This record gives sequence, structure tokens and C-alpha cells, in this order.
Amino acid sequence: KGYVFRGLKPVNWCFDCGSALAEAEVEYADRKDPSIYVAFPFNDTAALANAFNMPAVDAGALVIWTTTPWTIPSNQALNIHPEFEYSLVELDTPRETGSLLLLAKDRVEACLQEWGLNGRIIATTQGKALDRITFHHPLHQAHEGYNRLSPVYLGDYVTLDSGTGIVHSAPAYGVEDFLSCKAHGLTDDDILNPVMGDGHYAASLPLFGGQLIWKANPVIVDALKLAGTLLHTSPMSHSYMHCWRHKTPVIFRATSQWFAGMDIQPKEGPTLRESALAGIDNTEFYPAWGRARLHAMIANRPDWTLSRQRQWGVPMAFFVHRETGELHPRTVELLEEVARRVEKSGIEAWQTLDPAELLGDEAALYEKNRDTLDVWFDSGTTHATVLGGQDHNVKGSHADDLTWPADLYLEGSDQHRGWFHSSLLTGCMLYGRPPYKALLTHGFVVDGKGRKMSKSVGNVIAPQKVSDSLGAEILRLWTASTDYSGELSISDEILKRVVEGYRRIRNTLKFLLGNLADFNVETDAVADGDLFEIDRYALVMTQAMQDSVLASYKKYEFHPAVARLQIFCSEDLGAFYLDILKDRLYTTGGSSLARRSAQTALYHITHTLLRLMAPILSFTAEEAWKDLNAGKDVQTIFTEVFHTLPAQADGAALTEKWARIRAIRAEVMKKIEDVRTAGSIGSSLAAEIDLHAEGQDLDWLQSLGDDLRFVLIVSRASVHAASGELRIQVQPTEHAKCERCWHHRADVGVNPDHPTLCGRCDDNLHGQGETRHHA
Repeated sequence: KGYVFRGLKPVNWCFDCGSALAEAEVEYADRKDPSIYVAFPFNDTAALANAFNMPAVDAGALVIWTTTPWTIPSNQALNIHPEFEYSLVELDTPRETGSLLLLAKDRVEACLQEWGLNGRIIATTQGKALDRITFHHPLHQAHEGYNRLSPVYLGDYVTLDSGTGIVHSAPAYGVEDFLSCKAHGLTDDDILNPVMGDGHYAASLPLFGGQLIWKANPVIVDALKLAGTLLHTSPMSHSYMHCWRHKTPVIFRATSQWFAGMDIQPKEGPTLRESALAGIDNTEFYPAWGRARLHAMIANRPDWTLSRQRQWGVPMAFFVHRETGELHPRTVELLEEVARRVEKSGIEAWQTLDPAELLGDEAALYEKNRDTLDVWFDSGTTHATVLGGQDHNVKGSHADDLTWPADLYLEGSDQHRGWFHSSLLTGCMLYGRPPYKALLTHGFVVDGKGRKMSKSVGNVIAPQKVSDSLGAEILRLWTASTDYSGELSISDEILKRVVEGYRRIRNTLKFLLGNLADFNVETDAVADGDLFEIDRYALVMTQAMQDSVLASYKKYEFHPAVARLQIFCSEDLGAFYLDILKDRLYTTGGSSLARRSAQTALYHITHTLLRLMAPILSFTAEEAWKDLNAGKDVQTIFTEVFHTLPAQADGAALTEKWARIRAIRAEVMKKIEDVRTAGSIGSSLAAEIDLHAEGQDLDWLQSLGDDLRFVLIVSRASVHAASGELRIQVQPTEHAKCERCWHHRADVGVNPDHPTLCGRCDDNLHGQGETRHHA
């Protein structure tokens, strides 16, 4: 398709790996290096005089700044920004290179102060006037091997943030340097590249041959000092590239590699960068900030270095023409044959292969490629090797069961530069689109203080230990209840809170299941129109909760789903609905409308709750599901779909009314608590309530009739019309307590046959049963 090419380019190179590295294999860590200012003596003073519009220019030097002294022997050019102003500074005290220094005007004051020198600007010109003017190498007098000239090339990547506003260019060891020098006519053969793959200079390099570059740094500094071209040196700590495997410094090094070109125009369609950026725009991201992160990485990344110089890994089984560098015309066929041999005999089949076995008489014309593939290419093509690729054009391991593209890729936040990244590029090269519809990124686990897990710190909490001591369910609940978009904190204290939350959910389920033990939905369910008002409101609450949880699930936001489930169990059910329901469930007739209405609502609530819980609290949901369906021929809960609740046409009106009643109930309970604290009553059932209200409050409270006392869990609740704000009066009851329902009522003992029962309980046990309508 034209995306892949072979060429010489500076790539990330690890001496310990002895190989090129991908961007994803590079991390940054602080490192201390020499910060040096180096003088490049004037060569063409006539050209300089013309550039600065002066009659003549005395001896002097252009000054550069670098933190990589080891690159100085390979200098081949100097980069200046065409639009910046550059000045000639005359020193009060001349140096070995003369009395003049050339640097950016805006850096003169800061540099002279850092160098401890005094001088004045005598001329200024724009950078573009210095184009192609040449300067001597700073070691040209130290050894004839450095007796060469470095021309000025204009480059808009030069900055004034630090240094002198002039960049020394060693094209073998910097991407921008390489591109600049190539653009100005240097060929691959012209580029000086004395650093070997193990980090040592080639033996032929003058003055420093055979030395490890890091150990050569101070030697080079001393050589510059001896040559009179070192203006200043000091140690500098800075963030520097390191190999993520060996934790050792990485350099840019020009080598011949295989690349996937980001901006090469393929045979058909957009460039790889264009295709990948368009693919990002059409991908869903969870959380949303992942889009900008991956977009920035793709927009600014260099070509992808596909090849590695390693013994292990997938071989790039190519045969390359020794003279033209072209691949063998039968490359696809040859790759298939090599693959068959590797499948039969292992990777050694390629390593020990004699090219003549496949190429015959052509073998002498072709060189066997020794490179292996970047491991990120391996992982990045799993959409083909597992899913089978688009239209299943590849023999994928799970292609019969899965579809391409994947619905979701999920991994840690580091995979924006890893698996997500390489999968995106391979998908776009192969099929013109990402191999996924959505990406989910999670953070990493830290301790309760936000510190990374470390054996030396002693703060590691092993998942298996949590599972063994608290159960896998607690581990699942902690995971789901934690916001994965950032770091995930875990500690014994955090797990303790998770256990408490789990117990509340489990206790809710025990109540629900216990009160459905004698309920058969086929014979006992109450028609929607006959349900009590509060039961219908409970179904409206449950529907709202289910809508909220499913919306969170759809966005892969599990912690708000868990929070909503927990609030529903503890507040909507435990502290409100089930608290009110206990009287009706325990005191009314076993088959009465009042109890069956409550059980009908509980049936729907339980089915809704268990199915919503199943993805998170899988074991608990399955356990409760089996209990709920004991004696029935039902399968696991994981074969079910989410529950369909009976629709309530007046749901919005019910919500408005009962939200206000709940608010009033909360105020009543505060008043009762004050009276209880004063010692006037024990439980709320020892209280009688008078409510003074007007308007809508009055209408809603009066609409409940005597059922209001059950909502407020008091022995009497009376509503009175009154102007102004709602007023609540609480007083201790003077009536006897019914030993069955615990309400204090005037009719306790009216029936001499049952002297400890109130009239309601007597009727429920021995009569036709009480009549309720709302609660």
C-alpha cells in the first residue's frame, strides 16, 4: 500500500538493548549532564562583515549551547532562526578566539552574566542574513580530523528560551538536525555517525575513538577547554530519555531501519496521519479527555520505527537486493513459506535458513534481513490475529465468535502511547479505520495516601489477599465504586467502608427476599391500577434508579452506578419505603390487598435490583437469584435481561407529591428526635403529631387520610388547615401500646377477649382486616 519504507533516520536507540526503540518504549527521568557553551571560530569574516553591514569584522566566534558534549565531534552545521535578531558582541577582554562573539540579541545579557564576561553589542542583523556562512569546528586546531567547516542553515525550530539562540547540528543524533541537513543537500553517506550500537565511539574517531560516549563527555569538555573554545561549563539536571526496560539513557542515533511513514502519500487514500486523526474523531473515549491526549500524540509523532535489532521477536523475513535495496519481487510468497516453516519448526527456522533454499540461484543477489518487528506491532495487530480483521480476511483465533472492529479496547492510561496507539496505526494502514469503536482508559492503583504500591515502602495490597480475607465480591465492589479515570486508592480503611456498603446492600436483599417467600407472582400479584399509592411511587423511584444506572453503564461509568444503587438501598428503600412498609407487611392479613400490593412492588424492585447488581456484585446477585427462584426451573441470572417495570402514567405527579411528603417526613423525624433526646418518648410510635399546613402541602397531607401515621411512623397524625409555613407539633401519646403493632391507640383492649391488641390488629387477626388505600 506504500506506507512502509526503509531508510536512514535518527531513532531512539538503547545501548543496553542494542536496538532501536519505539516511542512507547521511552520514558523520561532526571539526569545530570554538563551544560556547555562552545565557540565556533569565524572563518569567512568578509561574509560576516557583509551580513552585519560593517566594513570589516575582527576575529571572533559564534557560540552554541548544548547538554550533549558527546555530539560535538559529529557537528556538521549550525542552525539559526531566520526571523530572530543576532548580534556581534565586543568583549572588554579578548579571548583565545578573538574579541567578538556572535549570538541572538535577546540572549546577550543573560549569557554574558552567566559567563562572567563584559561586553557590548556593536552590530545586529536578522538571522536570514547569516544563511550559509561557515565557521570552524571548535576542535579544528586540536586535530586535523576536525579541520572542517560548519555552515549556517536556517531553521524555524530554533528558540530563545535558553542557550544562545543558535543550535549546533549533529544530524546523526537529532531528528530536526537530520531533516535540516538532508534538506540542505547532505546525503546519507555524508552524515557523520561515529557512535556504535553499544555506545562507544568508532576506533577511527580522532581524539576520542573507542570511548563510551558518557565517559567521553568530560574528556571532550577538557579538549574544548584546551582548544580555547569552551566559554563556560556547569552541571545541569534535566529530564532525559531513558529505556523503560533498562532505565538507562537513550540517544537519537541514525540507523537504517524500516519505518511506517506518517506523512508519506500511499498508493491510495489519505496519509497514515490523516487517517489516524480522522479515526480518533470517530472513536468514543471514556473518559473524554483521552481523545485530546491520543490526538496530540498522533499529530506530533514521527514516523513509526518498525524494525528492531534483536535475536528474539517476530522476524521481518525479507530478502533485500544487495545493490538496489529493493525487496524481492516474490516477497509475499516468500513470507508465506517462511511462516509455514516457523509454524512447523519454531523461530529458528528463519534464523538458520539458507537463502538458497528459497531463492535458488538468486540467493547471491539478495541479503537476508536480520531485523525483528517492534513488539508493539505484535500487540497492535491483535485485531487481525484475534478478531480476524475487517471482513475476516485474516485467520483470527476468535474470528468465529467475535466481530471486527471491537466494541471496546480498555487498558491503563499508559496505553495511549502503546497498544491503543499501535492498534490505531495498524488498523488505519490495513483497513483505513481504527480497529475499535471506543477506548476506555483507567488509572493505576495507589495506597490510601496516593502513593504508588511499592514493596520497599510496604504499602502493597495484593488482590488475592483481599479476595481471600474479604471475598472476591468486596474486591469487585471496590473496583466498581472507585473512579477509574484517575488513580484508584485502596487501603484497609477504604476496604472497611466498602464492606459496610456491601452489608447495607446485602441486608436490603435479605429483607426483600424474606418478604417475598410466600409470594407467587402468577397468583398473588396485584393489578397495576389496584396498587397502593406509595407502592406505585416506589416503582417510579425504582424506574428512575434503573434509568440512571443503565445510563451510567452505557458510558462505562461504574462508580456513579454503584453510588446510585447504594443510595437506593439505604435511603430510598431502607430509610423510607421499607421502613414504612414493615407495618403493612407484618400486621395486615397474609393475603390481604394491603400486603399483596406491597409484595407486588417488592417483586419488581427485587428483580430490578438483582439484574442491575449482577455485572458488579455477580456472586451476590446469583445467590439471591437462586433464593428468589427456589423450586423453579430457572437459569442463571446472567441469561436474563434488565427488568421491565410496570409503567406509571402519573409518575411525574407521584414523584412531585412524594418528594414533598418525604421532605416533610424528614422535618417530622427531626422534631421527634428532639423530643426523644429530651426523654419524653422512646420510639417514634410513642409520639402523636399535629401538622398545620396550607395550599398544596395541606392537600397532599390530607389526601393520605389515616395512612399518614404509617408514613410518619407515629401513633397519630392529624392535619390542620393553617396559614403560613408548615408547623409541626409533637407530643407524647397517652394511650396504651398494642403488643402486636406497637402503636399507641385509644382502642387497645376494647375487645376483652384480646386485651393487649388495638382494634386494627384485632380486626386483622379475627375480622375482615383493616382497609388502607395509600400506605
